[in-house]
Amino acid sequence: MNPSTALARVLVDELVRCGVREAVLAPGSRSAPLAFALHAADAAGRLRLHVRIDERSGGFLALGLAKASGRPAVVVTTSGTAAANLHPAVLEAAHAGVPLLALTADRPPELRGVGANQTVDQLGLFGSAARFVELGAPEIRAGQNAYWRSTVCRAVAAGGPVQLNLALREPLVPEPGEGWPESLAGRAGGRPWTEVVPPAAPGPVADDLPARTVVVLGDAPAGAVGAAVALAEARGWPVVAEPSALLASGPCLLPGGDLLLRGGFPAAHRPDRVLAVGRLTLSRAVARLLASAPLDVVAAGPTWTDPAHHAARVLPAVPAPADVRRDHAWLPVWRDAAEAARAAVDDLLDKAGLGEPAVAAALMDTVPAGALVVCGSSKPVRDLFLAGPRPGVSVLANRGVAGIDGTVSTAIGAALAAGSPTYALLGDLTFLHDANGLVIGPGEPRPDLTIVVVNNDGGAIFGLLEPGAPEHGAAFERVFGTAHGVDLAALCAATGTGHRLVGTRAELIGALAAPAGIRVIEVRTDRRDAVELHAAITAAAG
Repeated sequence: MNPSTALARVLVDELVRCGVREAVLAPGSRSAPLAFALHAADAAGRLRLHVRIDERSGGFLALGLAKASGRPAVVVTTSGTAAANLHPAVLEAAHAGVPLLALTADRPPELRGVGANQTVDQLGLFGSAARFVELGAPEIRAGQNAYWRSTVCRAVAAGGPVQLNLALREPLVPEPGEGWPESLAGRAGGRPWTEVVPPAAPGPVADDLPARTVVVLGDAPAGAVGAAVALAEARGWPVVAEPSALLASGPCLLPGGDLLLRGGFPAAHRPDRVLAVGRLTLSRAVARLLASAPLDVVAAGPTWTDPAHHAARVLPAVPAPADVRRDHAWLPVWRDAAEAARAAVDDLLDKAGLGEPAVAAALMDTVPAGALVVCGSSKPVRDLFLAGPRPGVSVLANRGVAGIDGTVSTAIGAALAAGSPTYALLGDLTFLHDANGLVIGPGEPRPDLTIVVVNNDGGAIFGLLEPGAPEHGAAFERVFGTAHGVDLAALCAATGTGHRLVGTRAELIGALAAPAGIRVIEVRTDRRDAVELHAAITAAAG
């Protein structure tokens, strides 16, 4: 057995022992040993392999698989720019705390820095975004099996993105014969080489929060969200939840939380404390609330979300409810005002027809209980915030660095991990940015995924985020509007993806029924109408 084949087989075996069940592979020569080892593991039913021709899409596919499943996922590339194309997905994984393992094949040391083909400096390629591990070029000698296996265990235990850089010498394909100077077997019983016992959970945090507290939930795991909701229900606190606060529900959840925060209500009902859980990066109205009162942030690690530098305390966990005095008037005042704002905006949206917030609302009203909705990180996630939460429906978004790249592949990965019909709400630029995600080979696993694309022929979000910019006319339209004129039906046809154009709410609801395979539902809107509608929504809510 040649050294590169030995290393690849040991690494894949140990990854499976450490709980990895999903691997994404992009084709390449230097990564051939890993490709053969992964194919064999897939054929044996030990993991599921997904092959993609675009490394950037492949990285986000692995991200979606890991984010939706909670298990580490692997993405494998060859050397050179192939590895560099993983950087956007690695950055998102780093900021969102997703366990992504990037196995980057590389040239051995003697071929680095000498002009060898497809060779770049891959050492620490992703900078501080990923933990870097360099495995020395494998050789035919004893003592390497333990090193290789223990290194895999360390990488999996890291919890966030890790780059395993693999220096592979030729020959790169399996050869006859199995001889090796030591056993390459793992631990007995399929156990990992090194079992990493997780640290003990922190003890309960004292509930010393005042009676007039408001809880704000951002992009956070379901466990943290559930604990925060339980605390709010015990204490009678209003809860404002961003869409990707997983499975947030309950009587304390304000139906028009973001809407309520846009007007003068928060200033007139200033909380004595705000408790922030998760990554809060979406709403300027929420940002103003976070800066309006003493702020406690729940963070499990050394970083926390506080862009205004206002946090008074950082708590290691959500406090356990305590038997303390409640202000029984606090929640009803917030809830009544939120319901009034919700009713005013709903009336406005009913009259506005199938605008972009109405598309988001129709989607959330139609998907079945238990569904997963993957949302683009530009305007669609804000439209979902306007639509309000739906109990029993999970929303997943790439809010770590809130980029639009790779979202089609993220949605496909999340749908594959979920194993049930999944939906995605994307803008046209987000969809086009990762149209390669629809390029899937005929033998590859495919989920049931319905992608709703709101097509306003450009970037509507900039008209909302940059007040006054649209007044610059042609300059704004060219450098921010970025009209593209792409025929989405033709683009979908090129990859054999089903496409349907709808123009009414009834047509949209009908198209959402009976999901099967990957398909695209297109809704065309006008960017100028979207900007005017959002201004009207803010006025109505206020």
